[in-house]
Amino acid sequence: MTSPAVSRLTLALAGVVFLSLPLLRAQTPDEQPPAPSAVTGEDSHRARAEAELHEEEQQRILGVMPNFNTSFISDAEPLSAAEKLHLALKGALDPFTFVAAGLDAGMSQGDNDFPSYGQGARGYGKRFSASYLDTFDGSLLGNAVFPILFKQDPRYFRKGTGSFASRLFYAISTSVKCKDDSGKWVPNYSNILGNLAAGGLSNIYYPEEERGFTLTVQRALVVTAEGAAGAIFVEFWPDISRRLFPKRQTEDLLPAGPAAER
Repeated sequence: MTSPAVSRLTLALAGVVFLSLPLLRAQTPDEQPPAPSAVTGEDSHRARAEAELHEEEQQRILGVMPNFNTSFISDAEPLSAAEKLHLALKGALDPFTFVAAGLDAGMSQGDNDFPSYGQGARGYGKRFSASYLDTFDGSLLGNAVFPILFKQDPRYFRKGTGSFASRLFYAISTSVKCKDDSGKWVPNYSNILGNLAAGGLSNIYYPEEERGFTLTVQRALVVTAEGAAGAIFVEFWPDISRRLFPKRQTEDLLPAGPAAER
């Protein structure tokens, strides 16, 4: 589940995927990472979950963009409530998130979006605050609060194998379906309600002319579409990166360390 400001940048980067369709269609399915070795003892599941979470927290695209909410392990251990909150806050408070909000505010000011905010430093500050709050609200609600309430997993589980069409459909479908804490695929209430709730909260700080039920629903739909684009990007970025940067180390492709050895 991708935050709004970050997802707008991701949406632009996702164009790389479509420009590289011939490469993707010609590729052979890449292998799933081997399963991490089992940990013995009564704490094995919790220890494995902590190891997997630790690896996810190191994941960045091009060493910069956080990719904490992606799991390369199809049967990853479920997250505890505390871990869901921790992961959401880690992404929301990451320096890149502030940079993304700053870029988004700059583009918004250049287009004179929300004209009542004005221009200059004051107008930029208002746009930056609104952009960052969109990200923070969406991350906290969609990746922590609702996943905890509905016992759903907020992470994107990369498919990584199969035809291009099947992977594309899978990535898009994760906007409306997700895994619950037992590993079953269920309707993604967390993402849907999280986007609506975050859109509702934005009525507090958006200009008066940008408030209301209709605009709230529109913003939720836009963020959902951006999230789908972000999922497509995350699904195919390792394939693109492998071809764009053949000499690059695999830190952008698969997590390194014990959890990737499963």
